Amino acid sequence: MDFNGAIIGDQYKFVITHPTYGTFWRQDPQARQMTNDAGNSVIVDPSYAWQATNYSTPAWNDMVIYELHVGTFNDAAGGGPGNFASVTAKMDYLQSLGINAIQLMPCMEFPGDFSWGYNPHSQFAPESAYGSPQALKALVDAAHQRGIAVLMDIVFNHMGSSPYESSIPLWNFDGESYGNGGIYFFSDWRKATPWGYSRPDYGRGEVRSFLKDAAMMWLNDYRMDGLRWDSTCNIRALNNGTGGDIPDGWSLMQWINNTIDSSASWKISIAEDMQNNEWLTKTTASGGAGFDSQWDPGFVHPIRSEVIKSNDADRNMYAVRDAITHYYNSWHLQRVIYTESHDEVANGHSRLPEEIWPGNAGSWYSKKRSTLAAGILFTSPGIPMIFQGQEFLEDGYFSDTDPLDWSKANTYAGILQLYKDLIRLRRNWYNNTRGLRGNNVNVFHINNTDKVIAYHRWDAGGAGDDVVVVANFANRGYTSYNIGMPRAGTWYVRFNSDWNGYSSDFSNWNSYTTTAGSGAKDGLPYNANVGIGPYTVIILSQ
Repeated sequence: MDFNGAIIGDQYKFVITHPTYGTFWRQDPQARQMTNDAGNSVIVDPSYAWQATNYSTPAWNDMVIYELHVGTFNDAAGGGPGNFASVTAKMDYLQSLGINAIQLMPCMEFPGDFSWGYNPHSQFAPESAYGSPQALKALVDAAHQRGIAVLMDIVFNHMGSSPYESSIPLWNFDGESYGNGGIYFFSDWRKATPWGYSRPDYGRGEVRSFLKDAAMMWLNDYRMDGLRWDSTCNIRALNNGTGGDIPDGWSLMQWINNTIDSSASWKISIAEDMQNNEWLTKTTASGGAGFDSQWDPGFVHPIRSEVIKSNDADRNMYAVRDAITHYYNSWHLQRVIYTESHDEVANGHSRLPEEIWPGNAGSWYSKKRSTLAAGILFTSPGIPMIFQGQEFLEDGYFSDTDPLDWSKANTYAGILQLYKDLIRLRRNWYNNTRGLRGNNVNVFHINNTDKVIAYHRWDAGGAGDDVVVVANFANRGYTSYNIGMPRAGTWYVRFNSDWNGYSSDFSNWNSYTTTAGSGAKDGLPYNANVGIGPYTVIILSQ
């Protein structure tokens, strides 16, 4: 039915009449704006005057992701949450950091004003406390003007959260419950999720189209550059992927990923499955789910574990090796690697510096070992990601009511510079570390007694491409530590995490330019001596 008098800004609801259960006023499940989760749907103007006309999505092998939560990223304590405009105001900072992709934690309408976002009320409307659709488009536009991609975190494994499912617009939409949420939700054993009983019925055509249209709306209407899918293991199966399979969930993911690939193949689709299942990132033609990449538990868990341990003797360099070399389907871009994410710094866990020394995240040990982990992150195969505030040693744990403490960007300006330097090397800004963007890695030196590991990264190989990384996981330094080298000649230190410019209490260990000479070592044809400080990463190239 058309209402010719309806204008932009008008509020509305649907009136549904059921022959048995009566008449119901319902929010529009596909509303592009809500007054709030308990309010009305709003007619919006779909147009926007985009300014970033020459933008293109960064190449995936150049991508460095910054995960952020709109409500806490740039906000003052007290009052309402941060919003799209306050994130946009920090876009120059993000550009100066060197990242080229931001991943927004879910921004679709949720109950109340404060949330992580993983309890979606509406799939098509931006969170009203964060701002209007125009404000979100302005955020994306500002990012694109600076060469920064924007990825949206979507939640299709459930809607709402217990015990508030009944507020979801689709819940018992026509009055029928069928034992739970009605015609658009599973009513049998498949309805159970870790967050309640609101898993959509992926086998119903209307539900499949609804979810596919929501995914494509963020990519098309908002010009976003990719999607991060929350907990895909709970789309394809029960109990975090360990229970009964849901084939309709698998085929839904395949269908949406095929749709993205056919319309905008350069836009990335990332699964958070966390079950080390390589079928997520296999092609749909081979039976895979068709994701381009997935979050990798095989990296984050061992790296965090090894730097958190208080006793050097307990650190396992073979676990570090396995984290560095963990691939899906032999391709480095099929995994997103990180040491902090919203999940890893909450849910009973804390920020990495906080875990290293609870209550003393600014300590020498916390700074040294958290930056050691960062050095491994930015030099390992994969798409690296950091979580908001990680770059200036944010402490405590993540909460949706606790804004970032931006004063730490000054207090720990050196640590911030360390992250900037690592990001630039990872992205090959100076054309001398191209191998960090490549697919190849060889962990050629493992000293589990002294806790030293070294590895070779390369793309095509040669000067400016071959990179050697040496990491010392113990509290002692070396003036002349001998390792194998892949090529003869002069190797220059491009990065030394012990530089006292990063922190005045770092020892500024002499990690010097070295020469690789003849003599096989560590399975490589040449060898060289390096200097490396305690809990330090050095990066060398020719």
